[in-house]
Amino acid sequence: MQFFTRHYLKYFDKMRCLRKRSAVSFLGILVVCLLFMNLYIEDGYVLEGDKQLIRETATHQLNPERYVHSFKDLSNFSGSINISYRYLAGTPLPRKRYLTIGLSSVKRKKGNYLLETIKSIFEQSSYEELKEIAVVVQLADFDSAWCEGMVQDISQKFAHHIIAGRLIVIHVPEDYYPVLDGLKRNYNDPEDRVKFRSKQNVDYAFLLNFCANLSDYYVMLEDDVRCSKNFLTAVKKVITSREGSYWVTLEFSKLGYIGKLYHSHDLPRLAHFLLMFYQEMPCDWLLIHFRGLLAQKEVIRFKPSLFQHMGYYSSYKGAENKLKDDDFEEESFDIPDNPPANLHTNMNVFENYEASKAYSSIDEYFWGKAPSTGDFYGIVFEKPIKISKIKVVTGTEDRQNDILHHGALEVGEKIVGSKKGRQCTTYLRLGEFKNGNFEITDVEHKVLFDINCMRILVTKSQKEWLIIRSISSTLIAAV
Repeated sequence: MQFFTRHYLKYFDKMRCLRKRSAVSFLGILVVCLLFMNLYIEDGYVLEGDKQLIRETATHQLNPERYVHSFKDLSNFSGSINISYRYLAGTPLPRKRYLTIGLSSVKRKKGNYLLETIKSIFEQSSYEELKEIAVVVQLADFDSAWCEGMVQDISQKFAHHIIAGRLIVIHVPEDYYPVLDGLKRNYNDPEDRVKFRSKQNVDYAFLLNFCANLSDYYVMLEDDVRCSKNFLTAVKKVITSREGSYWVTLEFSKLGYIGKLYHSHDLPRLAHFLLMFYQEMPCDWLLIHFRGLLAQKEVIRFKPSLFQHMGYYSSYKGAENKLKDDDFEEESFDIPDNPPANLHTNMNVFENYEASKAYSSIDEYFWGKAPSTGDFYGIVFEKPIKISKIKVVTGTEDRQNDILHHGALEVGEKIVGSKKGRQCTTYLRLGEFKNGNFEITDVEHKVLFDINCMRILVTKSQKEWLIIRSISSTLIAAV
C-alpha cells in the first residue's frame, strides 16, 4: 500500500541530499529513471493503473478523463505522508470536530492579514458553532524569526481559543520540502514565480495531510479572508441538502483556493496529488484536475459566497491584488431551506436551462424565451409548509435585461390533481416584482394558511427572455 509513497519520498530525500550540488541535469535523469523503474518492477502492490499514472507523472501529462477510475482506486493515496510537524501553539485536538478550517501563511513583503482572518473566523461564529470547528494555521515560511513573532501575536490575541482546543499553529521544517530551485518553467513563468507556486502546492499538501483526521469536513481558506456571519451553519445546511448525492468539492467562493470544501477522507489523496504535480501548475488549477479525476465534472458553487478576499497586497512579491468576490454577502447571507417540491412552467424553455435550476442553491438558473401575459413558473411543495421569507432574483450580470419586467408572486392552498399534475385552486398575491426582483419577510403574518404552492406569474408580455436566477424560501416549520 505504501509502495508509491515510499518511492517518491525517497525521491524527495535524494533531492534534498543533492540540493547544494550543481549537477541539475544528472538529478533530472535520475528522477525520470526512478519513475520509469516502477513500471517494470514486479511488485504485487503496483497495479496497471498505478503504473500508467506513474508514466503520466514522468512525462508531465495529466488526462482526467482517461485516468478517473484508476486514480479513484489507488490504494497508495489513502495513507498519510510521513512528516514530523512542530506544534508552535496549541495541542492535538481532544475530539473530532465537524469542520476543520485550514490556513497556510508566509511572510509578505507588504501587509499581513493573518490575524484579521483568524479574528473573522471566530467573531463570525456563534458559541455553538465554535464547538464544532477547529482552525489549523500553518506558518509555512522558513524565516524562524518571522514565525516566532507570528506565534507570539497569535498566542496573545487568541489565547482563549488555543486553550479551548480550537486553534492550532503548526510548522513543517524546511528539510521535508523537495527541491524548489531549477524547476520547469511551465507557462513561461519566471523562475521565482515557479518556485513560489510550487512551494505553495507543497505547503497545502502538508497542511491537508495534517488535517486529515481532525473532522468530518475540511475547508481551505487563504490567509487574507473575511467570513460571512454564521458561515458554519450555512455550510452545514448545504451539506445536508446534498445528502445522498456524490460530490468531491463544494465551493463557497469563486476566487482561487478560498472556500473549497472537502470530505476529510479525501484529504490524503489530495495531499499526495499536490505533491506529485507540485511543479506543474498553480494549486487552484490542480484542484480542477483533482475534482475531475474523482468524477465530479461540473463545478458545484453556492451563492451568495461565504468568504471574501480582503488582502490588497499579494503574498507573491507584494504585488497589488484587488480581486473581490462580488457574490459575497457578509450579514444578510442565508442559505435557503427550499423544501422538496415539484417544479413546472408553461414557458418555452431554452435548451437545458430547465425549471429545477432556479430552485437550486447552486450557481445555475432557469432561462425561458420571451414570456407572455399569464405565463407562470410554479412550485408545488411535497408537504404543506409555513414560510417566513421569500426572495426571487431574475436576470444575471451578463444579461441584465433578461429580468421579469412585470410580474407577481403568489402562494396557494387546496391542492387538486394527480401526483404529476397537482396544482392549487386558490392563490393569494403577496406582491409585485420590482426591477426584476421580489423579496418579502414575515410571510407567516401575512398568510394564514399552510402553503401548498408558490408561483411566479407574468402579468405583462415582454420581448426580452427571462432568467430566474434564484428562488429562496426560509421555513418556520414543516407541517
